[in-house]
Amino acid sequence: MTNQTIRVVARLIALPEKVEELKAVLIELIEPTRQEAGVIKYELLQNQSDPTDFTFVEEWTSNEALQAHLDSPHLQAGAAKLEGLVAAAPDIRRYHLLA
Repeated sequence: MTNQTIRVVARLIALPEKVEELKAVLIELIEPTRQEAGVIKYELLQNQSDPTDFTFVEEWTSNEALQAHLDSPHLQAGAAKLEGLVAAAPDIRRYHLLA
């Protein structure tokens, strides 16, 4: 399949006492990312039964567009703020839609 979009699921777990601080950092990423070339969808979810659990659901036109996002100044600045807020490194997974 050519021209298949890239789907990303990125999960971050906040330290229990840092939920609101992490949420603020993640929300700051939304608008600048939605302005990027190649973004189709960029949504932030918070688990209803576990408020420490945040997940980005993303869709990109290409690997190149995703890489440009990963290299963007606003994402790099956000990533630099994660230390001391998250329980573990972000779990970032790339997918192709099958059906």
